[in-house]
Amino acid sequence: MKKKMVQYEIDLAHPPALTEAQRAEIAILKAMPESEIDYSDIPPLGDAFWKNAVRNPFYRPTKSSTTVRIDSDVLHWLRAQGRGYQSRINAILRREMLDSLQSASTNAFSTKP
Repeated sequence: MKKKMVQYEIDLAHPPALTEAQRAEIAILKAMPESEIDYSDIPPLGDAFWKNAVRNPFYRPTKSSTTVRIDSDVLHWLRAQGRGYQSRINAILRREMLDSLQSASTNAFSTKP
């Protein structure tokens, strides 16, 4: 029996707006002191846990071939650092993407209307 995979796409740069109920819930949680949060269903993760934690060894992002126009001086700088300049380009772009997503998610959970 074949199972169909369901995929959803979301534009993380433009997440859906929060409802009034969601904004109210976030405001309540934001005002709640740490001492009142119930952690009984999730044990605290100490330094020992994080010391032994490993990144998922089975995750491999898919690669896409593309053509990108880069300023010559930037390309020269990347190539001057030795082999792997394409991996460095990807790492730089990934860092920027994650920073942008972090900013977008921070803004999405803002309690301001």
